[in-house]
Amino acid sequence: MKDEIKKLVAKKESATLEFKPGLSEPDRIVEVACSFANARGGVIVVGVSDSGSVVGVDVGRQTVEQLSNKVVDNTDPAIYPEISVENIDGKDVIMVKVASTPNKPHTAFGRSFIRVGKTTKLMRQSEYEQLLLKRKNMAFDSQVCEDAGLNDLDMKFVRSFISKYELLNKTKIAGTPLGLLESLGGVKNKKPTNAGILLFGKDPRKFFPNAFIAIARYKGDEIGVERLDYKEFEGRLFDQVDDADRYIKEHVAVMSRLLPYKVERQDIPEYPLFSIRELVTNAVAHRDYSEQGSKVIVKMFDGRMEFYNPGGLEKGITSKNIAAKQYSRNPVITKVLSKVKYIEELGEGWDKILSEHDEHPLKPKKPEIGADEYSFSVTVFSTKGKFEEEKAPLQSVELNKRQKKAIEYVKEKGRITRREYVDISNVSAKTANIDIDDLEKKGIIQKKGKGRSVHYVLK
Repeated sequence: MKDEIKKLVAKKESATLEFKPGLSEPDRIVEVACSFANARGGVIVVGVSDSGSVVGVDVGRQTVEQLSNKVVDNTDPAIYPEISVENIDGKDVIMVKVASTPNKPHTAFGRSFIRVGKTTKLMRQSEYEQLLLKRKNMAFDSQVCEDAGLNDLDMKFVRSFISKYELLNKTKIAGTPLGLLESLGGVKNKKPTNAGILLFGKDPRKFFPNAFIAIARYKGDEIGVERLDYKEFEGRLFDQVDDADRYIKEHVAVMSRLLPYKVERQDIPEYPLFSIRELVTNAVAHRDYSEQGSKVIVKMFDGRMEFYNPGGLEKGITSKNIAAKQYSRNPVITKVLSKVKYIEELGEGWDKILSEHDEHPLKPKKPEIGADEYSFSVTVFSTKGKFEEEKAPLQSVELNKRQKKAIEYVKEKGRITRREYVDISNVSAKTANIDIDDLEKKGIIQKKGKGRSVHYVLK
C-alpha cells in the first residue's frame, strides 16, 4: 500500500487522481468523491500539495471514521470510500479510494458532480438525466432482490470475505461489513441486490432456484452411453466455484512419464488445470441470472469436457475476438470475484487459458467456443490419447548420469561441444565420443557446424 501511494504521489493530478494538502475543506473532498463515483472512479490523496509534495496531515483516532462518515452521510446514493493511512517519509497521508458504481448519478450535498480532466465540476442537467436513464436499465445483478431482506445475508461470511480481501490486497478496510457490501453493489437502499444474494446470501436458491452448477460424468464420448455420476453444486457463488473445481480435478487423470534427460518423473494433467477453474468461474460470473429456467452445466467425457451457461455472447463479442474483448453481463459479480482473485477483472482470463494450452507439455487442441442468442459453451480436449502415443518411446530411452548431466548443460547453455562434455563429465575423449554418438542415435541431440565449430543442440 505504501508503494502504491508513492507511485500516486509521483504522478500528476488527473481524471482519476486528486491531491489535497489537508482536511480543512472536507466538503470539497466529498464533492471530489462524488465526481469520481460518477465517472471512472479515482483516488484522493490527503497530505499532498497540488505540486505533488508530501506535506503530511494530522491523523487522530477518529479521523478515518469521521472522514468516511462525512462522505457516506452527504452523498446520495451513498458512496462508501475505501480509506487507509500510510506514513511516507515520516509524514502521514490519507488515501481515499472511490470506485465507479452502477448507482450513478450520485449527488453530494444535493448537487451532482462530474470529473473532467483534473477538475471536479457541477454536472449538467442533461448529463444527470442520461446517467439516470442508464441506472434504470442497469444490469440484472445490480438490481434490488425485491423479496429479500438484510437478514437473508450471511454477515459471518461477509466478515470472512473482508479478511481474505485484506490479506490478498495487504490493506485494511475501514467501515462496517454492511458498508462494504453497499460499496461493492451487494446492498442498495438497505436491501440486498441480486448479486448480494448470489455472492453473500444464506440460501441463494431460495430466490434463484437454478443458480447452481450441474456436473455429469459419462463413460465414453457420447451422451447416450452410461452416466457414471451426477452432482449439483449450490450455495454462494464462491462455494460453487470451489466445490465444482475440486470435484472436476478429482476426476481428471494425472499422467506420469520419465523423460530421457530427467532423473525425476514428469506429472502431466490431461487438461490444463488453470483453464478448468477459469472456465468454471467464467460460467458462474457471466451466466444470465434473469433466465430462471436454466443452469450452468458441465459434461465430462473420456476425451473432452463441455461447459454450458445460460446467456449468449454480448453484442460485439464473437468466438474469434473473445480473447481480445472485455465484457461482463454481471459487473457487480465480476468486480467482487476479482477482489479475491477468483477472476481477472481486466479480462485476461482467456489470454491465460490460451497460453496454458500452448505451454502444456502435450499441446492439447485449443478450446472450441459455441454461442447463440441464449447460451454459451466451451469445449476443452483431453490429452490422454497423445500421452499414450508418446509414452512407450519416451520410457524406453535410458541415459547414464553423464548424459543426463550433459542434457541439463545444453538446456542451460543452449549447446555443448565434445571438449565441454569431457570437462563437465571428467571423462576421456573416447568416453565422451561414445556418449555423444549414443545421444545422436537416440535422437536427443543433433550436430551443428563444421570443423572446429562443431557443437550439439537438443533435437
